[in-house]
Amino acid sequence: MREIPLPDVVSEALTNALTALRNSVTDLRFNLDLPGAEEARRTQSEILAQLDDYVIPRVHMSTAPALVVIAGSTGAGKSTLINTLANAKVSATGVRRPTTGTPVLACHPDDHEWFAKGDLLGSLRRQSEFDSDTAPGGLVLVSTERLPPGVALLDTPDIDSVVEEHHEIAHRMLDAADLWIFVTTAARYADAPAWRLLRLAKERGARLAIVLSRVSPQSREVVTKHFVRMLTEYGLGEVDRFVINESKATDGMLPDHEVTELRLWLTELSVDDRRRAQAVQATLFGALNSFRTRIPALAKQLEAQVSFRSDLRTDVDAAYIHAMTEIEETTRNGSLLRGEVLARWQDFAGSGDLMRTLHLRKPGRFAGKATQQAPERLSALKSALRAGLESVVVSAAQRAAEETAARWLHRQSTGKILVDTPGLGRASDELLRKTSRVVAAWQDHIIELIRTEGVTKRSVARVISFDVESLALILTVGLLGNGSAEAGGIAGALPQRLVHALLGAESLRNIGVKARSDLRARIGMLFDDETSRYVQVLDGAGIPDENAATRLYQATYNLEVAR
Repeated sequence: MREIPLPDVVSEALTNALTALRNSVTDLRFNLDLPGAEEARRTQSEILAQLDDYVIPRVHMSTAPALVVIAGSTGAGKSTLINTLANAKVSATGVRRPTTGTPVLACHPDDHEWFAKGDLLGSLRRQSEFDSDTAPGGLVLVSTERLPPGVALLDTPDIDSVVEEHHEIAHRMLDAADLWIFVTTAARYADAPAWRLLRLAKERGARLAIVLSRVSPQSREVVTKHFVRMLTEYGLGEVDRFVINESKATDGMLPDHEVTELRLWLTELSVDDRRRAQAVQATLFGALNSFRTRIPALAKQLEAQVSFRSDLRTDVDAAYIHAMTEIEETTRNGSLLRGEVLARWQDFAGSGDLMRTLHLRKPGRFAGKATQQAPERLSALKSALRAGLESVVVSAAQRAAEETAARWLHRQSTGKILVDTPGLGRASDELLRKTSRVVAAWQDHIIELIRTEGVTKRSVARVISFDVESLALILTVGLLGNGSAEAGGIAGALPQRLVHALLGAESLRNIGVKARSDLRARIGMLFDDETSRYVQVLDGAGIPDENAATRLYQATYNLEVAR
C-alpha cells in the first residue's frame, strides 16, 4: 500500500515538542485536595497515557496501520461484532458481564509484526491467546486473513463497566485509537453512557462511525429515524452509520450478511491510502487540538495549588506577626512588670540596694569601675525579668501555633497535613530552651550597649560611678515599665530618671531604640525557626513551585509552533 507519511521536518518538530510537553506533564503534582484536583490528576494520567500509547508513536509512524477501536456500553455486542468481522472467535462473548477484561487486537497477518513490536500501546504486554485469568496490563494480539491489511480492530472493556479497572482500560484504548466505532443497541442508544462517549469523541476530534445493533426489523425505520435525529441535534448527523438487525449469534458470531456494509467500509479504508491517512491524521490532530483545553485546565489547577500554598504560608506569617505585635505591646505597656517581677523590683528598690549600686567616685579611680558587686536582690530581679520575658515570648508563640493550626484546619483540604505532622498545633519542644538563650543574650547585649555608648553626662560621670550590669538592669526595668500603673512612679519614673541622669537623653534614646530593635530581631529569628516547621511541611507536600504553570503554558505554546 502507498504510504503518505508526515513530512520529516513536521514529524521531528512535533516529536520534540510532544516530548517536552510530556516531561512537563509528568512532573506535575496536585497533592492538595482542592476542588478540581482529582479531575486534574485523572486528566494528567489520561494525557500521559495518550501521549505514550498513541500520539508520539503515531507521529513517528504516521503510515502504520490504522487502529479502529470497538467501543460501547455493557451488552452492546462489541465482542460479537469483532468476532464476526474477523470470522473467528477472537474475543469472549456471553451473558456474564463483563465479558471483556483484557483488550483484544485483531489485524491482518501482514500487520501483525508492527502491532507486536510497535510503540502504539507499547505499555501493554503482548499475548497470543485470550485467557480470562490474564493479569491486568496485557493486550491479546491475534491475526486473521478476513480483516483487510492496513486496518486493525481493538475490542475494549465496557465504557460503563462496574469494574473500575475495566472502565479505565476502555478509556485508555479510546485515547490510543485512530478511529472509533461506537456500538449501541436499539434498546439503549438513548442512555447517558452512550452520549458521554459520543461527547468525548467529539471533544477529542476523533474520526467516528456508529453501529446501531439488535434492531428489530419491524421497528427499524422508526428507531433509525429517531437515532439519526438525536445525532443531528448533537452535531453528529454526518457520522457514518450502520444498522445491524436483531439476529441470533452462533459461536460468538453474527450472520456475515449483517456486517456486509461495515466490512465494505473497512475495506475501502484499507485500500484507499489517502482516505485512511486523512482519517488517521484527523484523529491525531484532533488529539493535539484537545490539548489546547486540557493542558490549560491542568495549568489552572497548578495555579490554584500554588495560590493555596501561598494562602497557607500567609496563615503562618499572619499568626506569628500577630504574636510579635502582642510581645511588643506587652514590653511597652508595662504589663510585664507585675507579679513576681514587680515584687523583685520593689524589694530591690526599697532595700537601698538600688542606691548602693551608685556611689561617689574616689579621686584617681578609673571611671566607670564598680566598687561593689551586685547584691542578691539584683540577681533575683534579673532572673525575674528574664523569666517574665521568656513567658511572654513562649505564650505568644504557643498562641501563634494554635492559631496557625486553626487556620489550616479551617481550610479542610489541609487537615490531612496536620494529622500526618504531629506537633504543628503547639510550639516546638525546643522553644523554651531557645527562648531562654535569646533573652539572656539580649540582656548581655544591653550591657554591651551601655559600655559602648558610654556616659555623656560628664558632670555626673565625674562624681558618680556605677556598676554597668546594674545600670543595664535598671535600664531594662525602665524600658519595660513605661505605662505600668500598678508600679506607679517606682517602676517607671525612677529608673528613667536614673539612667537619664547617668547616660544623658540622647544616649538613653539611642540605647533604648537599639535595645528594642535587637529584641525584635532576636525574637524574629526565634519565630523563623518556629515557622520553618510549617514551611517544611508545605515543601514536603509536593506542592508545585510558582513557575510550574508557566513551564506548562510554554510547552503548549511550543507544540502550537511545531504544528
